[in-house]
Parts: sequence; structure tokens; C-alpha cells
Amino acid sequence: MISVTILTKNSARHIKQVLQALGSFPEVVVVDTGSEDDTKQIVSQFSNVVLHERDFIGFGPTHNEAALLASFDWILSIDSDEVVSEELKEEIASIELDEDSVYSFWRKNYYRGKHIKGCGWYPDRVVRMYNRKRTRFSDDLVHESIRANGCKTRALRSSVTHYPYHCVGGFLQKMDMYSELFSQQRSGKTASMWTAISHAFFAFFKSYILQRGWLLGAEGFEISWFNMNCVFYKYLKLRERSLNKQHDSSVS
Repeated sequence: MISVTILTKNSARHIKQVLQALGSFPEVVVVDTGSEDDTKQIVSQFSNVVLHERDFIGFGPTHNEAALLASFDWILSIDSDEVVSEELKEEIASIELDEDSVYSFWRKNYYRGKHIKGCGWYPDRVVRMYNRKRTRFSDDLVHESIRANGCKTRALRSSVTHYPYHCVGGFLQKMDMYSELFSQQRSGKTASMWTAISHAFFAFFKSYILQRGWLLGAEGFEISWFNMNCVFYKYLKLRERSLNKQHDSSVS
């Protein structure tokens, strides 16, 4: 048996579609970290869903808390903006799960109704199914991942559909959150203005040129510009955090 785990916060836009696609799973554990929209009301409509409300303690730790709340040892971790395909459900049901393996699948990323085939969004394969007795998510606050811990990574053929952003505002909100978590995670390290500028410039070059964002029209430019700004501000916040610590130390 497999428990699905999902973290939510203000996920009303897609959560109904996400949960409808998971109707065949016996248990879906939703951990909500402070929704102020209709997320919790929508979640409560599904009989196979168990809702828990928790404080957000970073993505990795919160994923691990969700896994501990599940009834079954096999965990399928799905984001609140990812819709599992029928093909993936059928494929998961057809395989004999191996405790010493973790499982990955393809993710098709969409922005403004377009399947984005560039900008680092394609091809996109994520490891999301594992046995909690054998491994867990890393404790990273952001850019978390399932630890291998000696497990084999087995690649499934099927995919989920991912809707990471629906508007420019979504980019800005996620940029602020991710950059803040990055600076917290790297607390104790330093960064210069030059580090922020150089890393940001390379992020745009990589996304727009090397990863073919230029072939995707306005959407490719927007995503590449977002990637650049996210990198710039996460190092800028790290620099600010470091300077504040130095100031506090000198004052004390």
C-alpha cells in the first residue's frame, strides 16, 4: 500500500484537480502550513484525504513530518500543483516495489498553457517515491531531495503534469520565499555583490541560451529572467545576512 503526501499553502488553484487524480490511492496525507484561501475546504471534500495543519519548518523537514503521519511505509510525494497521469498510476500499480529502491518519474512543466521544453524545465525527472523505513528527504530548507542512502534509483516511464506558476505574481512570491530559505540554509557563509551579479548573469545565460529559452518566445524570456533574479536575490540576501551578523558581533 502507498500513502501519498502533499504539502499545501494557498493551493486552491490546482488542489482539487490534484486530489481528483489521486482518488485510487487509499490514503492522501495533506499537511497544510497556513492556507488563507479555500485549500482546506477543498481538501475536506475528499474521503481518502487526511488533513493535518502544521507550522512550516522548511521543505525537507516538513516533507519528513508528512511521511511520519502516513499509515503506510511506501510514500509517493506529490506537490500541490502536480497532477498524476493515469499512465503513472497504472505503472505504479503494475510494478513490484523494492524497499532498496527509490523511484523517479517525468514531470511535464507548463506555463501559460504551454509545455515548456527548455529553460531547465525540460527534460525534468524527479525522485518522489520511496520507503520511509529505508530513506527520507534531506533536511534542506529549500531544493530538498530524497536521499539515496544506497538505494537504487529506478526510472518510471510515465509522468505528472506540473503547473508551477500561473502568473508573474507567482514568480515573485516564490522568488522571495526561495531566496529567503536559501539565505537561512547557508547561514554562516558569506557572499559578495560580485557573487550575486556573476551567478545571476550565468543563470540567465544558461537558461536562455544553453537551455534554449530563446526558442520559447516571451515565456522563455520570462522564465530565464526569473531564474536570473532568483539567483541574484538569494545571494544578495545571503550577503545581507552575513553583514548583519558582522554588525551584531561588533556591537556586542
